[in-house]
Amino acid sequence: MNRRAFLHQSAFITAALTASKLKASDSRPLIGMDHFSVRATGWKAGQYIDHAASLKLDTCFISELHIFENFEETYLKTLKEQADKAGLKLYVGTGSVCPTSNTWKDTYGTPEEHLALTIRVAKALGSPVARCYLGNNKDRATDGGIQKHIEETLKVIQANKSRAEAEGIKIAIENHAGDMQSHELKALIEAAGKGYVGANIDPGNAVWAMEEPMAHLEALGALTVCSSVRDSMVWDTEEGAVVQWTAVGEGLVDFKAYAKRFAELAPGVPLQVETISGFARPMNYKNEEFWKPYPEYRDTAAFKAWVEMSKKGKAIPSFKAPDGPGKKDAEINYQKAELQRSTAWLQTNL
Repeated sequence: MNRRAFLHQSAFITAALTASKLKASDSRPLIGMDHFSVRATGWKAGQYIDHAASLKLDTCFISELHIFENFEETYLKTLKEQADKAGLKLYVGTGSVCPTSNTWKDTYGTPEEHLALTIRVAKALGSPVARCYLGNNKDRATDGGIQKHIEETLKVIQANKSRAEAEGIKIAIENHAGDMQSHELKALIEAAGKGYVGANIDPGNAVWAMEEPMAHLEALGALTVCSSVRDSMVWDTEEGAVVQWTAVGEGLVDFKAYAKRFAELAPGVPLQVETISGFARPMNYKNEEFWKPYPEYRDTAAFKAWVEMSKKGKAIPSFKAPDGPGKKDAEINYQKAELQRSTAWLQTNL
């Protein structure tokens, strides 16, 4: 082989390898962190951005407004510049915007004003979404059931339609703490309008709502514009089952398969880790009282798939920081470790 042919072939091989790496990179979702993973730190937004950068992540999701020191444009611009310098894309969220939910607080005015503020902050920080949610699973047991709260949430979202569209921001509604199952959240998004509303998907919260995460992803993936992900362990008990959230790669979710399908259904949307590990939640579904908030769900294929998942699990210990002067530090170190293992697993295995 002469020198010219050798150089030509070498250049071809280099180009092919580069293209292959780009293709592999493009097929992997961006990886980020939800600030709530290390909530015990009590940090403000700038410190969470620094932590995300230290983990070499792609995104940082500030999912509660009180994390910001203020909402002045100058301060928000400084945060965006900080994130840009670190190569991080910011995502922004808040809590409940449902006035009838047990989780609703009027800290930022009316629900409509609260969501409008979140959209403004999202716009200033370059976030493509303004995340919010309805409430939690306690709302299912109230008069009128979850549907009453869905209708109130829908009104708040629709009141911000023109604002979200004008700013180019998607309102991302999370399936939060067992409040809505996938079919309910899908119906809410479609009723509001898919043009400016999408899902903030959370496979851990799906398990609290007795949905198997891959099935949950199939239902909501095409509507997903944001995420807060963690793994889950579920195991059988005499009363039903127990759920405990875990670091990614340490539970029952096949995250390689999950991430692959996630990238297909929601291209460009990041997998943002929100570890909330260390405590167990009993799901005593063999008790008749358990089913009152879930009429007509007991005999569904979706619930049976969740039960089948529980049969594959095993009991794991919960975490409790030791009492004493070092308790706070122990909680912080535990949360940091859960987040770090999760993001490292995703970075290594995807």
